[in-house]
Amino acid sequence: MDKFLTSATHWFPFWTVLGAGLAFLWPWLFTWFSGPLIVWGLAGIMLGMGITLNLQDFRDAIRMPRPLLLGVGAQFSIMPLCGWSLAVGLQLPSDFAVGLILVSCCPGGTASNVVTYLARANLALSVLMTIASTFAAVAMTPLLTKLLAGKIVPVDAWGLFRDIVQIVLLPVLAGVALNRWTPKLVGRVQTVAPLIAVAIIVLIVSSIIGQRAEELARNGGRLLLAVFLLHAFAFSLGYLTAWLFGFEDTIRRTTSIEVGMQNSGLGATLAKLHFNASTATSCAVSAVMHCLIGSAMAGYWRWRSARHEDKAND
Repeated sequence: MDKFLTSATHWFPFWTVLGAGLAFLWPWLFTWFSGPLIVWGLAGIMLGMGITLNLQDFRDAIRMPRPLLLGVGAQFSIMPLCGWSLAVGLQLPSDFAVGLILVSCCPGGTASNVVTYLARANLALSVLMTIASTFAAVAMTPLLTKLLAGKIVPVDAWGLFRDIVQIVLLPVLAGVALNRWTPKLVGRVQTVAPLIAVAIIVLIVSSIIGQRAEELARNGGRLLLAVFLLHAFAFSLGYLTAWLFGFEDTIRRTTSIEVGMQNSGLGATLAKLHFNASTATSCAVSAVMHCLIGSAMAGYWRWRSARHEDKAND
């Protein structure tokens, strides 16, 4: 059973693309998942992340500060600047532009950990980068969104901060506390929690795609181009930055994936709470796009690693 759950979780990119495709064709399959369900669903994902953490994880982060700081720094510099540049340069409609900027200012998502594993990169570092950027996002996401999107539409930075605390920080801390004080309960839940998180992310993304299917069919071409370029640049620049700092290949891959894959579910939820459904569309498209690009990159890196291993064994 455990092998089945793990295998199903690793197919996360496929489930996301499948859900988005079905939602585009038959929106009613997913549009029921909306409103408070999205907010509570995302909080549940963050709680699930929290129960996988303990104090040792934070000690490990202290022991590898350079790559960790690089990953988090790149997350909140490369991505936001790319998002703002593309939104302005491609002259996206204001709703799409704000959504693109918002998702580019979000932390790394748990999907990055799955793709890191598939890419044979540094999984422990990926998890630590996701944790660190999630905590940093409590301050960085509202500040960067206000700075970069505030000239397009009014941005309530304090409201964003408050909701990130409620949706992200408190559930993660609650999960850490549960792991510390109820280890037996957590042990029973941990095997199924990742797959539940995958299911919730797929529901969030598919619901938003379904709600905006007609709009995407009419006006989605420029948005698709912008989102593709956003993640393509982020993956590439993340890898290049780690290379420039002299890190070895597995750390370069890890940094690339962490910078290229955002917590699009958080972006979509914040967009629905503070802007409108059209703004959330950029975040939903981002979730599909980063899964497609991330899966392709992981497949290439996995193939390259296998080839190097075969050469070493010859």
